Amino acid sequence: MSEPTTRSQVLRIAALTRVEGETALHLRIHDGTVTEVRLGIYEPPRFFEAFLRGRAHTEPPDLTSRICGICPVAYQLSACRAIEDACGAVVDGQLAALRRLLYCGEWIESQTLHIHLLHAPDFLDQDDVIGLSRSHRPHVERGLRLKQTGNAVIELLGGRAIHPVNVRVGGFHRTPTRAELRPLAERLRTALDDAWDTVRWVAGFDFPDAECTADLLALAEPGTYAIESGVPTVLPYEGTRAPRSFPLRDFSDHVTEEQVSHSTALHSRLDGRRHLAGSLARYAVNGHLLSPTALEAAREAGLGAPPLGPRAAGTGRGEVRTNPYRSILVRAVEVLYAVEEALRIIADYERPARPHVDVPARSGVGHGATEAPRGLLYHRYALDDAGRVTDACLVPPTAQNQGAIEEDLRRLVQAGLDRGEDSESELTRLCERAIRNHDPCISCSAHFLDLDIERTSPLA
Repeated sequence: MSEPTTRSQVLRIAALTRVEGETALHLRIHDGTVTEVRLGIYEPPRFFEAFLRGRAHTEPPDLTSRICGICPVAYQLSACRAIEDACGAVVDGQLAALRRLLYCGEWIESQTLHIHLLHAPDFLDQDDVIGLSRSHRPHVERGLRLKQTGNAVIELLGGRAIHPVNVRVGGFHRTPTRAELRPLAERLRTALDDAWDTVRWVAGFDFPDAECTADLLALAEPGTYAIESGVPTVLPYEGTRAPRSFPLRDFSDHVTEEQVSHSTALHSRLDGRRHLAGSLARYAVNGHLLSPTALEAAREAGLGAPPLGPRAAGTGRGEVRTNPYRSILVRAVEVLYAVEEALRIIADYERPARPHVDVPARSGVGHGATEAPRGLLYHRYALDDAGRVTDACLVPPTAQNQGAIEEDLRRLVQAGLDRGEDSESELTRLCERAIRNHDPCISCSAHFLDLDIERTSPLA
């Protein structure tokens, strides 16, 4: 008998939209088994960490906000917290409340964008939001109203809706009056009804069975659902392992980055394991600290008791922890929570005597982290005596999530192959949905995925 040989087939598909940035996916399939998955991001590096060096300690918030046009507040406030930590400054009281209000605006607009314009078409057999607007026009209009309300919050507090200019180290350049916040509260009250309708809408979607086998990482803050501050907390994938936290200053000891040959983006691992940040992780770690209204919405959406809540004992991981398709449910609940939280902050607001606290320059290393819509965002800055940045480290959630996304892709494509879904169009559809489950950002809505499938099988 002759020695077996192999046959190789490569399929290339360039048609992935509704995700952030430019991506290539390589699948190696041997004899019907997925043996390798490589998700490559090939956008040119922008060198933010390098050109921050030598800048004054007041500059990182404005500069880093340009990293993302959808989530600039996340970068601004993470930078502010890190610089203030290095300089020994504390922002609290009404200034801290205003920061949380600003962040609520970003959660509302960014999560709403993802739910209505990017993710929902996958569940309703539509190619894009244009088709969705024909078949489900009232839902798309509701999503646009919610997004506009989130933008209005950012514009009022930040000076403009995209890349806010009113945020600074120590607080704000100017704080609003109570009278200026009153019209915003009226819009938010209407948005609360829209947020409820969104939860009920997405709860009716058909969710495929899937499981994400990764540890979950989110900030945790005693007594509140963490948004703009907190301590990194890990909920291991194995239900038998207890959750654990570690100081933010030790973040780089636990979350390590490495360069991979197939991507210009760094890949991160948590203590050597795959991990996932974002809505699923936040709900698992902090869901029991949602407001009563948001918890009611979670129950109505079928999410069940949060894993770390008092009623979750003995319930195991729960479907919400492991099924990435159901992340859209958590995002809808988080929008409702952010609207309600914004209303609470406005109701309790008293204009502070000063718009910011002093943050004098000094030598030191500072750490800051917040919960961007996509997940935990970490900043670290080293300053010299004059307050100039000598070193910078930024770890975005996308880099942290790539390992979990690759494993999801492997499992979902394998399941598709086992069901006989092996055509180019079917595999592309599976991969598109899997990636969009994790990435609610859209820095570019019309870039392409080159799906490279290498098939080999033994031949006699």
